Amino acid sequence: MSHRNSLTAGVMCAVAAFMIGAGAFFYFQVPGAADGRAMILPVDPAPLVAVTKGGERSFSIEVADTEAEREAGLMFREDMAADHGMLFVFDETREVSFWMKNTPMPLDLIFVGQDGRIRAIKKGEPQSEAIVSPGEPVRFVLELKAGTAARDGIADGDLLRHPAIGTASGPGMPPADKGDSPNVGSK
Repeated sequence: MSHRNSLTAGVMCAVAAFMIGAGAFFYFQVPGAADGRAMILPVDPAPLVAVTKGGERSFSIEVADTEAEREAGLMFREDMAADHGMLFVFDETREVSFWMKNTPMPLDLIFVGQDGRIRAIKKGEPQSEAIVSPGEPVRFVLELKAGTAARDGIADGDLLRHPAIGTASGPGMPPADKGDSPNVGSK
Protein backbone atom coordinates (compact mmCIF):
# COMPACT_ATOMS: atom_id res chain seq x y z
CA MET A 1 0.00 0.00 0.00
CA SER A 2 2.86 2.42 0.71
CA HIS A 3 4.24 1.70 -2.78
CA ARG A 4 0.87 2.74 -4.26
CA ASN A 5 0.86 5.99 -2.23
CA SER A 6 4.39 6.89 -3.32
CA LEU A 7 3.50 6.09 -6.94
CA THR A 8 0.44 8.35 -6.69
CA ALA A 9 2.52 11.09 -5.08
CA GLY A 10 5.12 10.79 -7.87
CA VAL A 11 2.50 11.03 -10.59
CA MET A 12 0.91 14.06 -8.90
CA CYS A 13 4.31 15.79 -8.66
CA ALA A 14 4.96 15.11 -12.34
CA VAL A 15 1.54 16.51 -13.31
CA ALA A 16 2.12 19.59 -11.13
CA ALA A 17 5.55 20.17 -12.68
CA PHE A 18 4.06 19.84 -16.17
CA MET A 19 1.27 22.31 -15.34
CA ILE A 20 3.73 24.84 -13.92
CA GLY A 21 5.97 24.45 -16.96
CA ALA A 22 3.03 24.72 -19.36
CA GLY A 23 1.74 27.78 -17.50
CA ALA A 24 5.13 29.46 -17.72
CA PHE A 25 5.31 28.65 -21.45
CA PHE A 26 1.92 30.21 -22.17
CA TYR A 27 2.54 33.16 -19.86
CA PHE A 28 5.73 34.10 -21.65
CA GLN A 29 4.08 33.79 -25.07
CA VAL A 30 1.80 36.78 -24.37
CA PRO A 31 3.42 39.91 -25.82
CA GLY A 32 3.58 42.96 -23.61
CA ALA A 33 5.73 45.49 -21.88
CA ALA A 34 7.47 42.92 -19.70
CA ASP A 35 9.22 41.39 -22.70
CA GLY A 36 9.94 44.60 -24.61
CA ARG A 37 7.19 44.15 -27.21
CA ALA A 38 4.25 46.46 -27.80
CA MET A 39 0.91 45.37 -26.41
CA ILE A 40 -1.78 45.59 -29.10
CA LEU A 41 -5.33 45.41 -27.76
CA PRO A 42 -8.35 44.77 -29.97
CA VAL A 43 -9.88 47.89 -31.49
CA ASP A 44 -13.14 48.65 -29.71
CA PRO A 45 -16.13 48.34 -32.06
CA ALA A 46 -17.52 51.71 -30.91
CA PRO A 47 -15.61 54.84 -31.92
CA LEU A 48 -14.68 57.44 -29.33
CA VAL A 49 -16.16 60.83 -30.27
CA ALA A 50 -14.69 64.15 -29.18
CA VAL A 51 -17.32 66.89 -29.28
CA THR A 52 -15.43 70.13 -30.03
CA LYS A 53 -16.42 73.70 -30.93
CA GLY A 54 -15.53 72.83 -34.53
CA GLY A 55 -17.65 69.66 -34.64
CA GLU A 56 -17.27 66.02 -33.73
CA ARG A 57 -14.02 64.09 -34.21
CA SER A 58 -14.09 60.29 -34.25
CA PHE A 59 -11.28 57.93 -33.20
CA SER A 60 -10.81 54.19 -33.26
CA ILE A 61 -9.47 53.18 -29.86
CA GLU A 62 -8.06 50.37 -27.81
CA VAL A 63 -9.48 50.26 -24.28
CA ALA A 64 -7.00 49.60 -21.43
CA ASP A 65 -9.24 48.79 -18.47
CA THR A 66 -7.19 46.32 -16.43
CA GLU A 67 -4.16 47.17 -14.33
CA ALA A 68 -1.84 45.16 -16.60
CA GLU A 69 -3.19 46.88 -19.73
CA ARG A 70 -2.91 50.33 -18.15
CA GLU A 71 0.68 49.62 -17.05
CA ALA A 72 1.75 48.50 -20.55
CA GLY A 73 -0.22 51.17 -22.43
CA LEU A 74 1.51 52.26 -25.62
CA MET A 75 5.01 51.27 -24.51
CA PHE A 76 7.24 50.07 -27.35
CA ARG A 77 4.67 51.22 -29.95
CA GLU A 78 6.60 52.71 -32.87
CA ASP A 79 3.70 54.34 -34.71
CA MET A 80 -0.05 54.80 -34.63
CA ALA A 81 -2.63 56.17 -37.06
CA ALA A 82 -3.64 59.80 -36.57
CA ASP A 83 -7.26 58.74 -35.93
CA HIS A 84 -6.36 56.03 -33.41
CA GLY A 85 -5.72 56.10 -29.67
CA MET A 86 -5.84 54.26 -26.38
CA LEU A 87 -8.42 54.99 -23.67
CA PHE A 88 -7.31 54.22 -20.12
CA VAL A 89 -10.29 53.45 -17.88
CA PHE A 90 -9.70 53.58 -14.13
CA ASP A 91 -11.93 51.92 -11.53
CA GLU A 92 -12.57 55.23 -9.79
CA THR A 93 -11.84 58.94 -10.12
CA ARG A 94 -8.36 59.53 -8.69
CA GLU A 95 -5.03 61.27 -9.09
CA VAL A 96 -3.12 59.66 -11.96
CA SER A 97 0.34 60.15 -13.38
CA PHE A 98 2.01 58.81 -16.50
CA TRP A 99 5.53 58.66 -17.87
CA MET A 100 6.83 57.88 -21.33
CA LYS A 101 9.69 55.52 -20.50
CA ASN A 102 9.85 52.85 -23.22
CA THR A 103 7.41 54.80 -25.40
CA PRO A 104 9.22 55.88 -28.59
CA MET A 105 6.50 58.10 -30.08
CA PRO A 106 5.36 61.48 -28.74
CA LEU A 107 1.78 61.58 -27.46
CA ASP A 108 -1.03 63.89 -26.42
CA LEU A 109 -2.36 62.78 -23.03
CA ILE A 110 -5.94 63.90 -22.57
CA PHE A 111 -7.15 63.70 -18.96
CA VAL A 112 -10.90 63.24 -18.61
CA GLY A 113 -13.24 63.53 -15.62
CA GLN A 114 -16.03 61.21 -14.53
CA ASP A 115 -18.48 63.30 -16.58
CA GLY A 116 -16.57 62.80 -19.86
CA ARG A 117 -15.27 66.40 -19.90
CA ILE A 118 -11.61 67.06 -20.69
CA ARG A 119 -9.77 68.42 -17.64
CA ALA A 120 -6.28 68.81 -19.14
CA ILE A 121 -4.23 68.07 -22.24
CA LYS A 122 -0.52 67.40 -21.72
CA LYS A 123 2.37 66.51 -24.01
CA GLY A 124 4.27 63.25 -23.54
CA GLU A 125 7.91 63.28 -24.66
CA PRO A 126 9.30 60.01 -26.05
CA GLN A 127 11.39 57.87 -23.70
CA SER A 128 11.01 60.41 -20.87
CA GLU A 129 10.74 59.52 -17.19
CA ALA A 130 9.20 62.91 -16.41
CA ILE A 131 5.84 62.59 -14.66
CA VAL A 132 2.82 63.78 -16.67
CA SER A 133 -0.22 64.53 -14.50
CA PRO A 134 -3.29 66.76 -14.77
CA GLY A 135 -3.02 68.03 -11.19
CA GLU A 136 -6.54 66.88 -10.33
CA PRO A 137 -8.39 63.56 -10.05
CA VAL A 138 -9.66 62.04 -13.32
CA ARG A 139 -11.39 58.83 -14.37
CA PHE A 140 -10.07 58.39 -17.93
CA VAL A 141 -7.00 59.22 -20.00
CA LEU A 142 -6.97 59.23 -23.79
CA GLU A 143 -3.61 58.93 -25.52
CA LEU A 144 -3.38 60.15 -29.11
CA LYS A 145 -0.51 60.77 -31.48
CA ALA A 146 1.21 64.06 -30.60
CA GLY A 147 -0.38 67.11 -32.20
CA THR A 148 -3.76 65.42 -32.76
CA ALA A 149 -5.56 67.46 -30.09
CA ALA A 150 -4.37 70.79 -31.58
CA ARG A 151 -5.00 69.68 -35.18
CA ASP A 152 -8.57 68.54 -34.39
CA GLY A 153 -9.42 71.48 -32.12
CA ILE A 154 -9.76 69.31 -28.99
CA ALA A 155 -9.60 71.54 -25.90
CA ASP A 156 -10.16 71.61 -22.15
CA GLY A 157 -13.87 71.33 -21.36
CA ASP A 158 -14.73 69.40 -24.54
CA LEU A 159 -16.82 66.25 -24.14
CA LEU A 160 -15.66 62.72 -24.97
CA ARG A 161 -18.33 60.12 -25.73
CA HIS A 162 -17.79 56.37 -25.72
CA PRO A 163 -19.63 53.44 -24.08
CA ALA A 164 -16.74 52.93 -21.62
CA ILE A 165 -17.18 56.53 -20.47
CA GLY A 166 -20.97 56.41 -20.59
CA THR A 167 -21.20 53.30 -18.42
CA ALA A 168 -18.73 54.44 -15.77
CA SER A 169 -20.50 54.95 -12.49
CA GLY A 170 -19.59 57.01 -9.49
CA PRO A 171 -20.68 59.79 -7.16
CA GLY A 172 -22.14 62.77 -8.97
CA MET A 173 -22.51 60.93 -12.27
CA PRO A 174 -25.80 61.88 -13.95
CA PRO A 175 -28.15 59.06 -15.00
CA ALA A 176 -27.83 57.89 -18.60
CA ASP A 177 -31.21 59.25 -19.70
CA LYS A 178 -30.97 62.85 -18.43
CA GLY A 179 -30.60 65.94 -20.64
CA ASP A 180 -26.99 66.78 -21.43
CA SER A 181 -25.46 63.67 -19.91
CA PRO A 182 -22.24 62.52 -21.61
CA ASN A 183 -24.03 59.19 -22.08
CA VAL A 184 -26.45 60.59 -24.66
CA GLY A 185 -25.61 59.25 -28.09
CA SER A 186 -22.71 57.11 -26.88
CA LYS A 187 -24.44 53.76 -27.15
